[in-house]
Amino acid sequence: MPDTIELNGISHHFDTARERITLFRDLSYTIRAEETLAIIGASGAGKSSLLAIAAGLETPAGGDVRFTIDGGQVNALTMRASSGFIFQQFHLMPELDAIGNLALPLRLKGNRNAFDIAALWLEKVGLIDRARHRPHQLSGGEQQRIAVARAFVTAPRFIFADEPTGNLDMQTSESVAALMFDCARETGCGLVIVTHSRQLAMRADASVLLDAGQLKAAA
Repeated sequence: MPDTIELNGISHHFDTARERITLFRDLSYTIRAEETLAIIGASGAGKSSLLAIAAGLETPAGGDVRFTIDGGQVNALTMRASSGFIFQQFHLMPELDAIGNLALPLRLKGNRNAFDIAALWLEKVGLIDRARHRPHQLSGGEQQRIAVARAFVTAPRFIFADEPTGNLDMQTSESVAALMFDCARETGCGLVIVTHSRQLAMRADASVLLDAGQLKAAA
């Protein structure tokens, strides 16, 4: 039985000074590990909020989310610990070099082989020669490749990516996108991406459109 994230009739909104804006209402969907899913939609449709709810980072205003890992239901905290995250901003630690950034999540989990595993991932993403470079010494594409490797380094069950190529030029975007999907399929983890890019969405096993508060199969 694959690991799953079940969204059951979830609703979400935010309030402004003048009104309540509903992002989605009574939305249901099941996300499965070992699959890649792209979520597309207009700006303001609620894609990032939906991703955060699916990842256990936010609680929906209504409905419930069930996380299943290894055949058993787990809470949001365990889900977050079993996940990796990639954002539009790279969020690398500026005081750490590339290998230090990769090793950090492993060290926080008490892994004594943190730097050995980090070195293997640096080699996998083609940046072993940048191991001792700090983020400001790396290009945007190199920083995002480090961020991708960091998301995978702890062998997560799911990867959540929010506009992961939004800050990159077209050629670099293609390279980073290929890296993400290759790593997901090689490791067997689920990959959930929020993106404006139809080209990026076409790489996924499934692509859905968040429109008028509901998920629809993308054309």
